[in-house]
Amino acid sequence: MMTTIRTKTKKITKPLLWVAVLLLSLSSCEEYLDVEPQDKLAGEQLYRNVYDADAVVIGIYGKFMGLASKYVILNEMRADLMTTTYNSDPYLKELSEQNISAENPYVNPKDFYEVIQNCNDALKNFNIMVAEKKFTQSQYEQRYADIACIRSWIYLQLGIQYGTVPYITDPITSLEDVKNVSKYPRLSFNQLLDELVKFTEGLTYKKQYDATSSLVVTVDGYYTPKFFINKECLLGDLQLWRGNYQQAAMHYKNVLETSSDLPSSTALYETYRMSIFGGSGNNDFLVAYPSGQYYDASAVYNTDTQGWRSMFARTRDAVWNTEWIWSLPFDSKFAPKNPFIAIFSKTGGQYLAKPSQRAISLWESTSNYQKNGIPYDARGKKFTYRMVGNDPVIMKYLYKYEAAADVFKTDGDWFLYRAEKLNLRYAEAANRDNQHRIADAILNVGILKSFNRGNLSVSTDDVTNAMNTVIGKNQRPFPYDFDARQGEHPYYRGNWYRGGGVRGRANLQPAAVVVGDSLTSIEDNIIDEAGLSLAYEGNRWEDLVRISLRRNNPAFLADKVYDKLNKEGNTHAAEVRAKLMNVNNWYLPFTWK
Repeated sequence: MMTTIRTKTKKITKPLLWVAVLLLSLSSCEEYLDVEPQDKLAGEQLYRNVYDADAVVIGIYGKFMGLASKYVILNEMRADLMTTTYNSDPYLKELSEQNISAENPYVNPKDFYEVIQNCNDALKNFNIMVAEKKFTQSQYEQRYADIACIRSWIYLQLGIQYGTVPYITDPITSLEDVKNVSKYPRLSFNQLLDELVKFTEGLTYKKQYDATSSLVVTVDGYYTPKFFINKECLLGDLQLWRGNYQQAAMHYKNVLETSSDLPSSTALYETYRMSIFGGSGNNDFLVAYPSGQYYDASAVYNTDTQGWRSMFARTRDAVWNTEWIWSLPFDSKFAPKNPFIAIFSKTGGQYLAKPSQRAISLWESTSNYQKNGIPYDARGKKFTYRMVGNDPVIMKYLYKYEAAADVFKTDGDWFLYRAEKLNLRYAEAANRDNQHRIADAILNVGILKSFNRGNLSVSTDDVTNAMNTVIGKNQRPFPYDFDARQGEHPYYRGNWYRGGGVRGRANLQPAAVVVGDSLTSIEDNIIDEAGLSLAYEGNRWEDLVRISLRRNNPAFLADKVYDKLNKEGNTHAAEVRAKLMNVNNWYLPFTWK
């Protein structure tokens, strides 16, 4: 069977195979082939032409999606913002209390290596295909880089969670061989990072798939480029972990400037830039209130298409594209099944995880009151979680499920990378590269306000040498060059003029900077903000580990986990803190099952 797909610029005819395994609802045609790699994608029939290569790519992504729940649980339950419920099994409680047994199914590394084995097999066969001219050099480079980056992403997660792991880059006869230390010696985390940086930076293709690629289509509202890993974001993260801060900032800035080659339109000023420009009907991602109701907490924009929380609920429209960089959809008609309803929903799932009291307290602390005096960060109890009866329920993963009002319609998303994370990671790198003022601006109020020397008037003053990151009359070099000018005499609209900072978009006061220690103070603010804005998206444990290792200060992590447990009245809180003061105890047992 064949299907024809029309995009904006091209008409593509290809086997229904690859479309079906995109896990999408595409047409009335019910037949599809579910590419489900196991230990190895074998057989020459899988590698005959570019469409076979496409099917392999999508099959690997399907297998990769099976890691979604493990990624979220390991990075959140082990940290300070997520905790267990009265329904949680003992294994989740082990993760929360840092007392993890070898039998714990959440820590089995085999799931990661199954996907790595698929990647290794695909990369080997892509090399054979290009040598035999079964696809072009460009087709090869794009698909090779994509799967190579998925593998590097998984290895980064393995390093974060296990510390010391085998680094295997060729297909192996049996996955059981991974356990054989004599065959595959284990690298330390720093050694692994060195290998990942070297390999991933060495890829010849670092952009997203070319617009002419057979993998780039729009079908039933899904625009496929957002399915695939963003290589620049991954490289930024790898360099950030390795302490190469300017290189990290360069990769992040490349993504921040993604829209700069677009025509002068809303997308140019809005994409990934923390816009505080209200837009039509506030159908954007602000914590905002209707005119005349700014002081009415109940009036905050809070629907599937309006306000900050709409980024987790809305369809993949043009506004969605200004925030999301990498997100994989779960469709109820295709495998794999959305795992997050079971984890988080109280009404349709098992309700296994919830916000910790520490998280709730942070969203309601006086330092996170809104500019209008409302005494909480609305991204907390208004958007990220909601009280259902007497229980707090994490909502980010449930909006689409609840809107469907159908227990069999379990659509949702795995949230992997979005603009707030990109901005915060860039700010972290810039701050460590001694660009404290820029980092603080990205975090708090944006470039325009932070660099508006003399508070010039937009309507009357000449802003030629204001509202941008110039030193004297010279712009800072890349990656620290920002133009946020907004003026009428002469007329200016810099690409960043709508950017209002991560906290500015959330209607929060700027986070205070401690005089005399701006580097550490701003870094603390960035990581605190990442907790408030990115909670439960799978970033928290790795953020705490990265900063603790960088500072050689285990207490940075240990104190936060202690506070979570202590607020719950957990009698093991002090014992857990003492355990976490030893870095070796951060890592999971590499126990194969």
